[in-house]
Amino acid sequence: MSQVLTISDSLYAQLESIARARGLKNIEELIQQLIETEQSMSNELRRRQEVVQQIHALRDHLFARYGQMTDSVELLRADRER
Repeated sequence: MSQVLTISDSLYAQLESIARARGLKNIEELIQQLIETEQSMSNELRRRQEVVQQIHALRDHLFARYGQMTDSVELLRADRER
């Protein structure tokens, strides 16, 4: 099934130019590539959000088990001075 989309001549020329610069045959290939890139980025964002959630869960678990951890800045400074 085909659809018709009306866009300005200047936008069409820009899309055609971008497609050629990427070594693609036509605008349809460019649009397909853009969709794949968008999906890939969405998947990556979702994966990163899951990792952040896991980090938060681990932090909550450690806090529940060990309580508030002391600040180690002074210990690190002492180690550097030695």
